Formats: sequence, structure tokens, C-alpha cells
Amino acid sequence: MRVLVIEDEPDLLRVLAQSLREAGYAVDVAAEGQDGLFKAQTAEYDAIILDLMLPKIDGLSVLQRLRRSKTTPVLILTARDAISDRVKGLDAGADDYLIKPFELAELLARLRALIRRAAGDAVSLIQLGDVTIDTLARTICMAGQLINLTPREYALVEFLSLHRGELVTRTMIYDHLFDDSDDSLSNLVDVHVANVRKKLGKDFITTRRGQGYLIHV
Repeated sequence: MRVLVIEDEPDLLRVLAQSLREAGYAVDVAAEGQDGLFKAQTAEYDAIILDLMLPKIDGLSVLQRLRRSKTTPVLILTARDAISDRVKGLDAGADDYLIKPFELAELLARLRALIRRAAGDAVSLIQLGDVTIDTLARTICMAGQLINLTPREYALVEFLSLHRGELVTRTMIYDHLFDDSDDSLSNLVDVHVANVRKKLGKDFITTRRGQGYLIHV
């Protein structure tokens, strides 16, 4: 899953980006509102973490402008703890609101919940035949046995499972699993699909040539 973090405090931005990557997310960052709004409008993200007190364009304005064209889940992360600020943020289109200082475990839990709800899944367990995907523990079991996947392989399975029954194009996979530092012209998707099939069975992911991939319900 791909996340955008818009935060102007350098140390916090670095810690958030590192923590999210360690949790298996592809992460893009922006240190001010104008750059953040541009990235949010031009790329596909599964969620956005947004500070309110930003240079150039404040966070509330970023959110209001983004909502004219995108429904990407947004978690406001801010030191503004007044009820009026929370109301303004939620009324402007935020999906959740977390006050600084915060616990990283809570932020990650809220982020997972936002992504699940956006995909129409309220619970953390997804059952596909004898394969169980636990989006909370970020693990996959087959017939009760834990399957060892790399973080990127897990992200691929999770993304396809959240869109189970739907055709997912290669472009969608690149947009949601890889960040700005990855080479979108490489054969990374093919490699990861092949590796997942070796571990979960060749029929787990169906290929539609020239169109994309899908996991059947």
C-alpha cells in the first residue's frame, strides 16, 4: 500500500517515513502544502497523513482542494487539539484526526482501518479459500500454515485481496505498491507475481494478458 506523508517537521517526517516503510508501506513525503497537494492530486495513494500547520498552503486548504477531485482517505496528524479544529478538519473531508504527541502503534492501527474501510472491509481478516490474510498482523496463512512472504509480496497479495473479484491493472499495482524511488519501467510486478504463485499456488493469481491480474472471490 502507498502512503503520502505531508509534514513540515523534518525529524517527525523522517521517523514517520521510516516507520511506515518498516511496516511494509511504500511512502512518498512532502515537507510543505504546495508540494503535498501536487503529489496528492497527481498520484494514487491508499491513504494520506496530513499535518495542518504547513508552509505555503496550510493543511486545511490542502484537504479542501484535494476533495474537489479525490476521495483518498486522509488522516489529519496535528498538534491542534481544540474541538473546533477537529470539527473543521472532519467537515473539510478528513476521515480521521489524531493529536500530537501520539503513539506510533495507534497511528498505524488507524491507518490500517482507513485503508480497510476505503476498500469495503471492516475487519482485518480476509478469507480466500484456504488462504487467510491478516491485515492487522500483516501475515498470510495457507491451510493453517504461516507463509513466508517478503514485505512487497505481502503488499501485492493484500492489494489484490482488497480488490478481489476485480481486474487490477499493472498501472494500478505500480501506483499503489511502489513509491517515487522505484523504477516503474522494470519487471518488478512480474517478479513478485511469480514469487507469490510459487508460495500460494499457480492459480492463486489469475493473469489476463494485456489487461492485468485478479484474485477470484
